[in-house]
Amino acid sequence: MTQPQAPRRHLARTLLAGLTALVLPLAALAEDAPAKILVGFPAGGSFDTIARVLAEKLKTELNRPVLVDNKPGAGGRIAVDVLKAAPTDGSVVMLGPDALRALYPFTFKKLSYDPVKDLVPVATVSEFAFAMAGGADPKVNTLAEYVVWARKNPEKANYGIPARGAPHHFFGMVLGDAIGVKMPDVPFQGSAPMATALMGGHISSSIDVLSSLVEGHKAGKLKVLAVSSEKRDPQLPDVPTFAEQGYPGITGMGFNALYAPAGTPASVVTTWNKAVAKVLAMPEVKERLVAMGFHTVGQSPEELAQRGANAAKRWEPVIKASGFTAD
Repeated sequence: MTQPQAPRRHLARTLLAGLTALVLPLAALAEDAPAKILVGFPAGGSFDTIARVLAEKLKTELNRPVLVDNKPGAGGRIAVDVLKAAPTDGSVVMLGPDALRALYPFTFKKLSYDPVKDLVPVATVSEFAFAMAGGADPKVNTLAEYVVWARKNPEKANYGIPARGAPHHFFGMVLGDAIGVKMPDVPFQGSAPMATALMGGHISSSIDVLSSLVEGHKAGKLKVLAVSSEKRDPQLPDVPTFAEQGYPGITGMGFNALYAPAGTPASVVTTWNKAVAKVLAMPEVKERLVAMGFHTVGQSPEELAQRGANAAKRWEPVIKASGFTAD
């Protein structure tokens, strides 16, 4: 009765050895497999460029290939849906805009994600200033001159924006309230056509990310009147902040950040965070981003969580008071 046990034990050991031989290479393959940075915007844009700068350096810090996977559409929300379905082993993260946390929860009646539960903070990557510019009509040199003109010509005072529902839109609302002029927004399909309209005198002002206005300002084609940062931006040190000119309520920076899917272990988040911090501290990375109009951050996941909460707290009452909805 006991004789068959030996062959069975031998068969079991053989099967175990075979499974081990199979599993070990698969585990090694998983470690060497490329990681992905999801980007919710098309290739060639600023988000895509920043992600590719990160990916190039992160492959060394993480000791694995890092690829950029563009999932454009819906202001980054399509990429969030992809992130939600992604593995939680650190193989997929997403570079997303501040709007995912600070604006969309208040501008959309329905969202396919929970901004707190579904977006695990990894690291703030960079931040950037917004700015107001004047163009051909009226031809003004300072914000004070524009305000005087706007109060005398309220029917002509307006501001162009690249899209409704973005921070540019709400900064304009805050400014209009501050100067006592109800300035209507004029939305465009991006920054380029808006700048053309401004330089042609078809709109009286515009609000955009500073980096989109620097070249036109330096060429004398438009005039940047104020920036939203707390301090003057090194790209245009001659341009004062809104706060310097008596409008402290128009202060704030946009930001972009890396997020992991819900359920990602803290150890995995820490690994990514440390790697990102090292990359963002590299002089060549700092210089590349500054040239694009971004300032590197690279702080802790806790800093990102607090940054997102502060931004949401800042914009929620503004958006609700405006009555604006994106859907």
